Amino acid sequence: MKKNNQPKESVISISAGDITKRHDDVFIEHLPGKIIGHQVAEKKYFFQSNSKVALMIELAGEGIFKIRYANDGIFTPNFSYAIDPNYETTIPASTLVEKKSYFIIQSDAGSCRISKKDMSLSFYDEEDKLLNKDATPYYAKSTLKKGITIQRITKSVTKGEFFYGLGDKTGAPNLRGQKYENWTTDSFAYGAGTDPIYRSIPFYYGLKNGQAYGLFLDNSNRSFFDFDSKKKGELTIETDGGVMQYYFFFGPSLLDVSEKYMTLTGAAPLPPMWSLGFHQCRWSYFPEQRARTVAAEFRKRKIPCDAIYLDIDYMDKYKCFTWNERAFPKFERLPKDLAKAGFKLIVMIDPGLKADTDYPIFEEALRNDYLCKRSDGTLYKGPVWPGLCGFPDFTHPEVRNWWGQQYHHFYKTLGIGGFWNDMNEPAVFYINNKTMPNDVLHDHDGFPTNHKNAHNIYGMQMARASYEGLLDLDKNRRPFLLGRATFSGGQRYSAIWTGDNVANWAHLKLANRQVQRLNISGFVFSGSDIGGFVDVPSGELFVRWLQLGAFHPFYRVHSMGNNIEGDAAADLEKVLKMDALERKDQEPWSYGEPYTQLAKEAIELRYRLLPYLYTAFWKHQHTGSPIVLPMSFYDQTDPNCLKNNDQFIYGNDLLIAPVLRKGQKTMSVYLPKGTWFDFYTGKKYEGKQSVRIKTSLDTIPIFAKAGSVIPEYPVMQFTGEFPIEILTVKVFVGNGVSLLYEDTGDGYGDGLLQQFYLSENGNKFLITRKQKGKFKPAYKLIKMQIFGLSKNVKIKVGAKKWAFEDTNQYIELMVPSSFKKINITNQ
Repeated sequence: MKKNNQPKESVISISAGDITKRHDDVFIEHLPGKIIGHQVAEKKYFFQSNSKVALMIELAGEGIFKIRYANDGIFTPNFSYAIDPNYETTIPASTLVEKKSYFIIQSDAGSCRISKKDMSLSFYDEEDKLLNKDATPYYAKSTLKKGITIQRITKSVTKGEFFYGLGDKTGAPNLRGQKYENWTTDSFAYGAGTDPIYRSIPFYYGLKNGQAYGLFLDNSNRSFFDFDSKKKGELTIETDGGVMQYYFFFGPSLLDVSEKYMTLTGAAPLPPMWSLGFHQCRWSYFPEQRARTVAAEFRKRKIPCDAIYLDIDYMDKYKCFTWNERAFPKFERLPKDLAKAGFKLIVMIDPGLKADTDYPIFEEALRNDYLCKRSDGTLYKGPVWPGLCGFPDFTHPEVRNWWGQQYHHFYKTLGIGGFWNDMNEPAVFYINNKTMPNDVLHDHDGFPTNHKNAHNIYGMQMARASYEGLLDLDKNRRPFLLGRATFSGGQRYSAIWTGDNVANWAHLKLANRQVQRLNISGFVFSGSDIGGFVDVPSGELFVRWLQLGAFHPFYRVHSMGNNIEGDAAADLEKVLKMDALERKDQEPWSYGEPYTQLAKEAIELRYRLLPYLYTAFWKHQHTGSPIVLPMSFYDQTDPNCLKNNDQFIYGNDLLIAPVLRKGQKTMSVYLPKGTWFDFYTGKKYEGKQSVRIKTSLDTIPIFAKAGSVIPEYPVMQFTGEFPIEILTVKVFVGNGVSLLYEDTGDGYGDGLLQQFYLSENGNKFLITRKQKGKFKPAYKLIKMQIFGLSKNVKIKVGAKKWAFEDTNQYIELMVPSSFKKINITNQ
């Protein structure tokens, strides 16, 4: 008997059932048996077993195998939000070969072997070396009452095998020995070990004997990944519904896998240049005068900033697409007033619509049947900030189109620069599961389903509705959207941040690792709440976080501070009179000197390197390459890179070694293969060694790869403040190719790609430059700073010549922006 004196639940296997008796539930196990038939149709390979379980395998692209199981042998249509709708590829050639005990599907990139005994799979690289194999056959279990309750694939794990990915999980970067759940969850003040958190990205890399592969579970249900936590040499992947479907990616490099995954799920679009500048946010800039005062203070102190945010308190009783007229009396002028000073205004829009028929947006959604319903057909209501809310079904195309048009007044009429979709897990207050019940229904683009299947993609589809709406409203502006909850493929619609973190040194280190993990998981436009959202950082911690964040694609300070909720603030004048200490301010000047100056310098470094970051985004859009790379992605054969989790490669040519410990005076930096230069002094180091350096609070250690060209813009108070008359490029002597991509910084017009080819041969050094594209930058001159030359240097550019006897740290010369070659003799 149970403790509540209820009889034990009676659940039996259907094979043991008796039709004359009744049970609480009956389960069916689905196990592949012996293969009894196979066929090839439309370049897909089908295998049937004597247990009815069927297997379908197809090549989804060069080096990509798609695997799908059908428990009853019937492959019904299956819909995926993760795959890029614009994904197009030429299906590579493949052949099916039958052997005595297995079949082989052979392609140029590798092969898949299918056991005739039990359908277990093995993947081999192009040299016929084993990369990955099933430890046990596929397994599924369903019950008569619940349907599918578990589907599982189990992979063998070998000694020394590494695993990376799954987005910004909070454990160690090598997933080996850990287990995780994918279920988008509101995770206020999460910490190391908190799981699940805001995102669900069921994609990981394997690295076996120096060879890389990848696996993406294309299933939006709740899933579980166990990377040999019990040390049995097994990696298990489980999901509690949907279709067991996954993609297997061949390497051989980790970057090869990354690019294949990004090709399949889509790259992040090239963002507007201003969105890569510095953003300032808090919960909340309330009332309106606080936002105006903060903006004015940035310009007074000459600290660069491109965006000011308004959290939920700007709204009228938290109703989306409204504003509190008492606290924000000039709200309709605010975006344009800020724009005159070079700021974009970003405001929060949540998914929950206050359930009030006097609220026009809710009334319209209700009237048009746009809101999610329970399985009995009644409207689902859940409590969030406004109280009980209805939730648009963003999986319905008509609802997405409607939602996108709701931005018209804010975006087109008022000129608000961008939007922040928060609480879109979706979060629901008071209840333990923090979200909608599983029985809530969704259209799922014509493949009707319930919230159990749609939960993980809800936030992603909200972002999609917002992004596509903004693009439709103004085709000459690149939308900027920041989102919280998302799923694989969501990088096509919004930037993301790591959520409600905490102001401590452990979270600084965690932010560093999370952004690396997000980048290799497809979400390159990512960052953290700089300084921490919860609690207040010290001046030192704040500066170190700004220095780290300067190399994260999304660069925003956000804090909870002493939150003042709009509806609770009866005396606005009293709010305005609160001092910085009482408000717990977290602006760059909030900690006094020397921290204000150090914060300013970190932000200015970000602005100088904007063309480098912008180019990295352009490259990502075209190749799928990450922007922030773990050291393992630079050299997967170097054990020191595999275990170094704090340093990272930024773009292609810079190594960043952030300072992550309080009061740190010196640190050891590992330099991987190649030759490296200190970014500030030009001191030259050979790779494959650790170097000891000083870590004063005014710098973040940066090293540039030999053979690289790093472009810099002059510091501006906001992007586009003035035309760039002179472009600065830092050249680090060696052999290599570097890129610089430029355009107007917004819209979809012409661009210009500049390619710098560096060649060092003895005492000869040649810089060759090629250009492609119609965009014409304003600058006519390039200030070139060349590091790594010895004394007695002779330089020739066209007919002009220079001679230098002493190079000091570097040689600086001014050359026309039209130059094609620079010949250097270095004695």
